[in-house]
Amino acid sequence: MNTRKKDTTPLADRMRPEKLSEVFGQEKILGEGSFLRDAIAADRVPSLLFWGPPGCGKTTLALLIARETKSEFVQLSAVGSGVAELRKVIAAAEENRKADKKTILFIDEIHRWNKAQQDALLPHVEHGLVTLIGATTENPSFEVNAALLSRMRVLVLGKLSTDEVVEVLSRALSDERGLKDAAIEVEDGVLAFIADVSGGDARNALNILEACAASARHITPELVEKIVNRSHLLYDKGGEWHYDIISALHKSMRGGDADAALYWLGRMLEAGEDPLYVARRLVRFASEDVGLANSFALPQAVAAHQACHMIGMPECELALAQAVVYLAKSKKSNALYVGYGHVKEDVRQFPNEPVPIHLRNAPTKLMKEIGYGKGYKYTPDFKDQEEAKQDYLPEALRGRKYVDFIGD
Repeated sequence: MNTRKKDTTPLADRMRPEKLSEVFGQEKILGEGSFLRDAIAADRVPSLLFWGPPGCGKTTLALLIARETKSEFVQLSAVGSGVAELRKVIAAAEENRKADKKTILFIDEIHRWNKAQQDALLPHVEHGLVTLIGATTENPSFEVNAALLSRMRVLVLGKLSTDEVVEVLSRALSDERGLKDAAIEVEDGVLAFIADVSGGDARNALNILEACAASARHITPELVEKIVNRSHLLYDKGGEWHYDIISALHKSMRGGDADAALYWLGRMLEAGEDPLYVARRLVRFASEDVGLANSFALPQAVAAHQACHMIGMPECELALAQAVVYLAKSKKSNALYVGYGHVKEDVRQFPNEPVPIHLRNAPTKLMKEIGYGKGYKYTPDFKDQEEAKQDYLPEALRGRKYVDFIGD
């Protein structure tokens, strides 16, 4: 191996898995019997869209697919490339096709391409000139054109767990491609600490480990804190701290303590939590804990979510702060939560109750003849609403009063 290249190439790149068996944390989509594993084995990989958080292995998996299928791998970044670069790739893919060689085009951050750029891909993906593998950290339903999305198989990659990141780091310490020759000593618990502060991002974790190894042969928690410069923000976005703090935020809002709610919001955002995650939880809270007690709570939470989606951090922090304080100060009611819970119980117990015949639509003559819609009372035709009363629930559930659960 070229020693100089080993010294100058970032550890994260040196430790990139070279075969599928070295990939950590994606058993759901890559395990034995999975769609992707079988598609790779059969050399019939369709165009794919990898959706997942940073550092979960999207680029690595695309590289391995190209290697396993003996395809040429071409990578574009949506940040710095456009239609002109795509034309060059297409021209090369046409030459590859003449040589009976497949082309895999990997586009990182594909959500950053505009509609025209994404549309330019369509005919080449549809005709199989290139197998497109896109990667995105954003919800593809909102960020990728529907026409292009319909031609791709979406695979959701999960964030690596603390244990999985620790395995990645351990391999980097013992592998000749990594830090084996440096004989680095690591105190107990340090690798888990690095995994925690990296938030499940394997690339970030390897960068931290490499920076620590460049500073000392013996790595301690204090050295890690110094390297990441965030010892005051111990917050594992995938573990106990994450769930404890979101719980504290919820309970503070539910209890009407706007100051505490704002503090817990700050703990999450300043530690790097995804603002859209927080916003989604606020939308749920608006209906679950405020509900009909304040009908403006849900629009307030939805507006905060839209603001996060439009402008991101740090600009959206005040929109979230506004929503958190508003929800904390709102009157509370869990009536909808309780009422809908009873509905779900009845749906599970009576899953296939027929619609009362007088409520059924009758678009055909036959349906009318067999009684569909017969006896239905059109409420606006009745001045006396008592006369307009009729049964709307299935017979087995007649008399259920879910609305009775709605109250302060």
